[in-house]
Amino acid sequence: MPLHVLVLGGTTEARRIAESLVAMDRVRVTSSLAGRVARPSLPPGEVRVGGFGGAGGMADWLREHRVAAVIDATHPFAGTISFNAAAAAAAVHVPLLAVRRPGWVPMAGDRWHLTDSLAGAAQLLPGLGRRVFLTTGRMGLAAFAELDSLWFLMRSVDAPEAPCPPRTELLLDRGPFSLEGERELIRRHRIDVLVTKDSGGDATAPKLTAAREAGIPVVVVRRPPVPGDVPVAGTPEEAVTWLRAVAATDHLT
Repeated sequence: MPLHVLVLGGTTEARRIAESLVAMDRVRVTSSLAGRVARPSLPPGEVRVGGFGGAGGMADWLREHRVAAVIDATHPFAGTISFNAAAAAAAVHVPLLAVRRPGWVPMAGDRWHLTDSLAGAAQLLPGLGRRVFLTTGRMGLAAFAELDSLWFLMRSVDAPEAPCPPRTELLLDRGPFSLEGERELIRRHRIDVLVTKDSGGDATAPKLTAAREAGIPVVVVRRPPVPGDVPVAGTPEEAVTWLRAVAATDHLT
């Protein structure tokens, strides 16, 4: 029987892992997507969409589908699913790897203000600017809903749900974004402060360069931690190497 690998996905890294796994002999890959994006780009192999019903539901799914290994390649800020995966994998004694792209690092000229939450970002904003480029996605915007004296350019793949800041212009777009495009958005909308999550990667990094060039402050929300004792890989290639090593052990024989 092929080795069944569950890839918790929704990221570029998850797609690349699925592409590598479907090309391997004796490997069956199922990618799981949260279903929060209306028109997701589906990876190769089998795909399931939606939640598992918590850690217990995921553990039941792993048992029922005889999953041999789990690769958590979700977004760095999809914290709940990562902790559920850690609990579920431990419950059924299935090896688990977290894949996290490297975070962004401030460079000379950056004016970063670090915080641990969207609520913390909202508290910082009134002292930093009046016209905000908000690039934290469509979830959690209630944290900014009371900032009625600020104007927001809010960019996300899909439209957000209420409550949102009252003075908001919505921009529906999907990365990767170009440096020239980010420069133009900042110039045209007279942006004087940027808010982002430390998602890492190259697809959305040009906004940081554009903000540095414009000399505007950037509020950066730190990542939540990876569950303790879960090994972490930085690239899809490292994830495939990990799976090959796991496959050679008694875990998958």
